[in-house]
Amino acid sequence: MPTGVALRDVREQLFDAAERVLLREGQNALTSRAVTAEAGVAKGVLHRHFADFDTFLADLVRDRIRRVEHQATALRESAGTGTVERNLGDALTTLFCSVAVAIVGLVTARDTLRAMLRGSGVNGVPVLAEAADMVAAYLGAERDLGRIAPDADVDTLAMMVIGTGHLLFAGRRPGTAPEAEEIRTVVRALLIGVAR
Repeated sequence: MPTGVALRDVREQLFDAAERVLLREGQNALTSRAVTAEAGVAKGVLHRHFADFDTFLADLVRDRIRRVEHQATALRESAGTGTVERNLGDALTTLFCSVAVAIVGLVTARDTLRAMLRGSGVNGVPVLAEAADMVAAYLGAERDLGRIAPDADVDTLAMMVIGTGHLLFAGRRPGTAPEAEEIRTVVRALLIGVAR
């Protein structure tokens, strides 16, 4: 590896490399060596920025949680525009065509990682829990606008949307999505009786 080359935002470079390895080869192939090779940096770079590989993975998960929080803002701002069905379908595609499905498997498979995340206040299933909060906030905003029934239980609906979305996307080739109409059909079925 060349030395003396400045790395722009090395943490993000390493996170993106880890995501590519995770999506392409799965969580068993995710090692510090695989990440640094994918990022095109020397092996020691990761350990200069993180105490150990589990700390790196915990920070990766937290970073991806922050991405969901940014997506939540955009989804909430879409309330009152387009259709609820399309907005939720687009949100599911954005969420699950990213690394979200792979993160769930990673956290499930690594006890140390799961313990580190819980110790830092990350509860539930990382990324999916935040996604359910995102959908609940959006549905709440749509309820306030009268596009969702006033008595709709948006928290339960959000869990149904995220759980069903996870099932739709899990097991597919990374980066691929169900057809938009298939996603909207499922969302439409979940919203029967509450969408206006």
